[in-house]
Amino acid sequence: MRSDKRFTMKTLKGFSFLPVLVLFSVCQAHVDFFTSIGHMTDLLNTEKDLVTSLKDYINAEEQKLQQIKKWAEKLDSLSETSIKDPEGFLGHPVNAYKLMKRLNTEWLALENLVLKDMSDGFISNLTIQRQYFPNDEDQTGAAKALIRLQDTYNLDTDTLAKGNLPGVKHKASLTAEDCFELGKVAYTEADYYHTELWMEQALRQVDAGEETSLDRVLVLDYLGYAVYQQGDLEKALKLTRRLLELDPEHQRGNGNLKYFEYIMAKEANKTGSAESASLLPTRKGRPKDHLPERQKYEMLCRGEGVKMTPRRQKKLFCRYFDGNKSPFFILSPTKQEDEWDRPHIVRYHDILSDEEIEKVKEIAKPRLRRATISNPITGVLETAHYRISKSAWLSGYEHPVVTKINTRIQEVTGLDVTTAEELQVANYGVGGQYEPHFDFGRKDEPDAFKELGTGNRIATWLFYMSDVAAGGATVFTDVGAAVYPKKGTAVFWYNLFESGEGDYSTRHAACPVLVGNKWVSNKWIHERGQEFRRRCKLSELD
Repeated sequence: MRSDKRFTMKTLKGFSFLPVLVLFSVCQAHVDFFTSIGHMTDLLNTEKDLVTSLKDYINAEEQKLQQIKKWAEKLDSLSETSIKDPEGFLGHPVNAYKLMKRLNTEWLALENLVLKDMSDGFISNLTIQRQYFPNDEDQTGAAKALIRLQDTYNLDTDTLAKGNLPGVKHKASLTAEDCFELGKVAYTEADYYHTELWMEQALRQVDAGEETSLDRVLVLDYLGYAVYQQGDLEKALKLTRRLLELDPEHQRGNGNLKYFEYIMAKEANKTGSAESASLLPTRKGRPKDHLPERQKYEMLCRGEGVKMTPRRQKKLFCRYFDGNKSPFFILSPTKQEDEWDRPHIVRYHDILSDEEIEKVKEIAKPRLRRATISNPITGVLETAHYRISKSAWLSGYEHPVVTKINTRIQEVTGLDVTTAEELQVANYGVGGQYEPHFDFGRKDEPDAFKELGTGNRIATWLFYMSDVAAGGATVFTDVGAAVYPKKGTAVFWYNLFESGEGDYSTRHAACPVLVGNKWVSNKWIHERGQEFRRRCKLSELD
């Protein structure tokens, strides 16, 4: 983990509290690695090259140490003899000369040998590669992703720290230092709920005897303040006293102890209860959230709350579909499955081959960039914490496989894709997600797609280009539907009624990826060109 940054003191009425960390981001050649697993795989190759280079460096250094060791053994024997009779030893003019020579030139040569880089390849390689390393933003983003997964999938810190996750192939665990760093990230966000959870986990692992250089005093310092900020004064006082048992001279701990005891005394005095209540923070639980349907969204991601009456379920079928007599599918119809009735969501099985998937990923990967959203007020494209992925746009003329895919979408849906947006390929990063949103422009966004000149997004076609071991479902929060990724399949739904009005039941989200790597590609089909393919109806909700 990276070394701690310097921090400033936060005080309250003369009593010092835990410092607020200041994170500095260093400009790097590439950023946002954490938003795409596909790009993170490149870092593994980089690290492998560096390890190979490091081994070469170690071999060269070992050879150098052997030379130094021989030199030291020779001098040790010489010094052992000379120190017994210094004057007699130096009485020999050759010894006197060689002493001058050794100290003037030979020790300098030894110094140069010690300082010499015996493997220029490692240092130069490291220097070159460092500009492509993840930065503070990547490390913080990955830490926030772990905390997001913890919340979304109801994972306790011990489960996450031990790496006991469903579907894992390469189990990994968090050290006490790792847990401490996660707590610090939460602390910088004034998220004292998660600060407490992860500082307690770090402390448990240290108390359990984990070999670590982590200082209990530092952990207790953060933990006590986080607990106080959530209004649990008794626990904060207990933690502060434990801190002072380990370090009686701790300045901030002593100040906090006096302040906590002062508040406790005020609480004991009924006449001062109102004043003491104003001194004690009362924020508890997870921080306030911008997303109104957060609880429902996370339940759906966990596979909870997905409900459909048996009567509605009986109306869902699997069938062979010929694309409305399309020449492409008459002899080999595609497999169509109803996933949901209202809105009508259908899945097409075996609609994309492994070869096509690999080709699309090959074309897209070098061009993946942090996914953006359109600001509903300004219309400007910008990154957002609620969309963690990277994407690339592929045009039909770039490769025959893209043209073939576009044609297939048109034949299956019966919609004109010449006015559709380019094929968007997306790869999700650590805890990659896209929180609940609409694909179509609402009435309060009249200019959402004005510059395209093709009208609103009438429909969404979504390819799943990988299986996901755990998490990563597409959920529709308004109706309680959950569609899980399955490689080679695609799901399709209409965003607009035939009247042209938006279907607000299509509000959906991409749940955080818990374990695995999620690749998708999608086609947003627009209104223009569909006038005679999907005729408008008079009723708004038809």
